[in-house]
Amino acid sequence: MWRGNTMKIIAERLKILRQQHGKSQAMVASDLGFSESNYQLYEYGKRIPAAKNLIQFADYYNVTTDYILGRTDKQN
Repeated sequence: MWRGNTMKIIAERLKILRQQHGKSQAMVASDLGFSESNYQLYEYGKRIPAAKNLIQFADYYNVTTDYILGRTDKQN
């Protein structure tokens, strides 16, 4: 079962990564094939990404899924 803290960590990490790469929410959503509103749900902590989407984010930002999930502070 997902805890609220995990949702918050994922949301924060996605936002940090997006900002580090100088991307807008619309750009990331477009690049990954999401609607902007669907992407926003991830970044606002309203929806947990499915495993395949976590992998997509990790590949896109060249980080580990463990980083996105908050299991480590090392990006790769």
